[in-house]
Amino acid sequence: MKGLYTDFELKSDNVKEEAKQIPVDQLGQKLLEKKGVSWNKKYRKQYGALRKYLQNHPQIFQFSPDENKVGLKAKHKLPFKSDSRGRDLQSPPQKNEVQWNSEKEPARLRDSSAGCHWFDLNDSKVQPIKEKDIEKQFQGKESAYMLFYRKSQLKRPHEARGNPRYQIPEHLLNEMNAANTELQKKRAECDSANNGIDLHLHLSSCYKFHHGALHPSRTWKESVVDLTIDRRKTLGELRQSVFQMLECWEGDMILSIAKPLPAGLHLYQILDGDELTLDGVGLADGADIFVWNGKEVGGTKVMTGPDHEPVVVNILRLAEYNEGGKGQHFTESQHVFSRSTKLGDLRRALAPSGGIMLKNGSGPDKEGKNWEVFREEDMKETVKSVGLTDGCSVLILDSHDQSFVNVSSGNLTAFTYDISWLQVQNFCRTDDEEQHVKMTATIETVMSDIKTKAIRELQLEEELANDSCLRPVSGNGKLLSPVPEDYTVKEAELKMGSLLGLCHGKAPASTQLFLYFMVGSDQNASPEMEIVVEETASVKECLNLMLEKSGLSGDNWHLRRVDWCYEAGEALSQENATLKELNVCRGDTLVITEGKLPAKGFLKIPVWWLKPSSHKKHGENAQDQVNGMTCKMDALQVSPAGDAPEYLHTDTDLCYAGSLEIAGEASLEDLKMQAMTLPCCPEQIVPLPSFLRAWTVDSKRPGKLLRNNKQRLNPQELLLRVQMGIPGERDYYGSTDLVWDISKECTTWALRQRVASHYGLPVDKTEIAKYFPERLEWLPISSWTQQMSKRKRKKKQESLQSAPYHLKDGDIIGVKNLLLDDTKDFSTVRDDVGKEKQRQLALGKKKSRQAERLQEPVFSEEKLNIKHRKPEVALSINVGVFR
Repeated sequence: MKGLYTDFELKSDNVKEEAKQIPVDQLGQKLLEKKGVSWNKKYRKQYGALRKYLQNHPQIFQFSPDENKVGLKAKHKLPFKSDSRGRDLQSPPQKNEVQWNSEKEPARLRDSSAGCHWFDLNDSKVQPIKEKDIEKQFQGKESAYMLFYRKSQLKRPHEARGNPRYQIPEHLLNEMNAANTELQKKRAECDSANNGIDLHLHLSSCYKFHHGALHPSRTWKESVVDLTIDRRKTLGELRQSVFQMLECWEGDMILSIAKPLPAGLHLYQILDGDELTLDGVGLADGADIFVWNGKEVGGTKVMTGPDHEPVVVNILRLAEYNEGGKGQHFTESQHVFSRSTKLGDLRRALAPSGGIMLKNGSGPDKEGKNWEVFREEDMKETVKSVGLTDGCSVLILDSHDQSFVNVSSGNLTAFTYDISWLQVQNFCRTDDEEQHVKMTATIETVMSDIKTKAIRELQLEEELANDSCLRPVSGNGKLLSPVPEDYTVKEAELKMGSLLGLCHGKAPASTQLFLYFMVGSDQNASPEMEIVVEETASVKECLNLMLEKSGLSGDNWHLRRVDWCYEAGEALSQENATLKELNVCRGDTLVITEGKLPAKGFLKIPVWWLKPSSHKKHGENAQDQVNGMTCKMDALQVSPAGDAPEYLHTDTDLCYAGSLEIAGEASLEDLKMQAMTLPCCPEQIVPLPSFLRAWTVDSKRPGKLLRNNKQRLNPQELLLRVQMGIPGERDYYGSTDLVWDISKECTTWALRQRVASHYGLPVDKTEIAKYFPERLEWLPISSWTQQMSKRKRKKKQESLQSAPYHLKDGDIIGVKNLLLDDTKDFSTVRDDVGKEKQRQLALGKKKSRQAERLQEPVFSEEKLNIKHRKPEVALSINVGVFR
């Protein structure tokens, strides 16, 4: 039923709530009817969608629980005012805000005589309506009739006076009671949410007092009990609630405010006065309260209050040898002190034997001028009065480190990051007893001062200062070049905790060079020697001094540098140049090599002939076979390295023919012509240079084949050495040269065809394998699974010049005739013996290294802690051949 009535006073809170809101989907239509323009056309571009605008202004609009209706909040409602004609007037909208009409809100009349107002009663919904909208509201087929009501004064019977429930139906009373109960419940929940606070109760039985603060002895969940209580309640009610929660509590119960600090939990004032409210004593949401007996925790007396607040202080000390991390100058530890602790007590606890304390509130990485020295009169002050707070740093210097402190100014004389620890070991004594001394220095300390101080602390003779020097000791115990005495620690590039050796002999001056040298690159044959020369000395003068010290004579010698493999490398060919001009540095190692250097533009090349050797007869000793195994090829061996023949140990049939001096611009034919003039083995007869092939010596065996345009081999041909296996034996016949044209393809099938054609065998009865002499292993050459291209779906052309075969000139190819021998094992007895030798050699090196570690007590402990690396393996880089 629909109806209109005016000046009807609503009594139900539910009805009031319903009348305040309007469906959201009808709000746009009402705005269109009121303004004559839709929301999307006028406001959407600036404010967005209507529902989104309402949601973005929760301080003005209030949604119903199901968010289908919306209304204005109480403080933003616009009161209706009526003019003399009964039209509603509203306060004007604010600037930059959307204009809203409150035609759907209930009118709040200031005066009952301000005019009549109409209300629309639509079943359970009651909302105000303007007079001009009545016609629109009640037109159409839905409005069968309208009922008009007017307010009237009714005379209530005597029994109804003071009884607002008089003659109200029972079901309406029940609905009103249920609604009022729900409203009271919501009000109580809202009140509890606004005034309720969460407190964390820390139980003393779950805590221990150590390091100046309270620390939980159990997990946080077991040590803390959460309690929610109204802030308007009193301390007495709080105490009663705690008693009820802790039924097993015995004895007095004291509640103290606690606060978590970096050092731990600390207690402040006790909560006294049961009549005081929680809000009055300053308890806020999330406050920590400690429950205890007010005297001790776990048998330890606990000091409370801000005066006894614990402070965490970083204590720094100069790091000694092998202390601290890499690059660290200090060892750092944290200590806790009460704010009431006197500095004198703090010094006695940290430096019992005496010392100096310095404070830095900015941390340990600042400059020395930020460190303030605590004076003797400061020892009566407390931690609080001198300004020490959590995180402050205190540097403790022992009595012998007082040279770093200028007490008059109260600051450090050197920056803290310049202070370093050094260790000096006495190498002047001949007995096995080792003497070490540790000392501090700055990066500006001169080495002569360090030496003098080390001699004094080692209690050595003072005369030793004129005939001794300091030499750094490497990680493996080797004495490095002496440090000039006028060098500073920074110039000597000494790191934190470096070990120096005090040795006999004067240190070189800054214009002198300390060099190592040896005769030949074999360290076992020639020990490493030392020499001091002027940096302005020439290479020739330096060579003569080294020859004199090593007891050698003659002019058939030259000097070479040591490469990264610790072998003879680049030659010092400019004999008249100074060592400084050639960038020879202090601590470099030079090698005295036999033979004069060729003139400028010439090369000195040692030449070997490869002796032709026939196949070893059946029944020969396996050991003899290994010693005689060689790369059998009638060719000239050329090594560009210039090594002397007596220092090249090879297991091939090489015969040293001599050395050649040849111009760097000479051709390969000229090299062959000069090689033919050298003495050779008697059984070799070479009619013309074109009958020779020149190879480099690589890993003590033929390496790269030297080619030129006049060579019979074209660039698209490979020269292989093939050898047929002896049926029934693990051995091979003599090797022969095989030229293979790879211009069309370099595949397994093509090589097998070429080898089968060479020996006149069927292709399917031929097996081949490549020999790797460094590893003494054979790798069968067979087809492998081809990789497929995802785009073109074509097989990549296999090439034996790529991995895993890397086929090149001079490679040995073993051949098996399956018609006579169906075994596919290509290994020989020589390979087995060679592998056993390699294994024994590796085992011997491992044992010798272990024995060396045990014989070095100074470094044995350090080495044992080092993680062992995996065994080193050779790195091979292969590049495709583009010929």
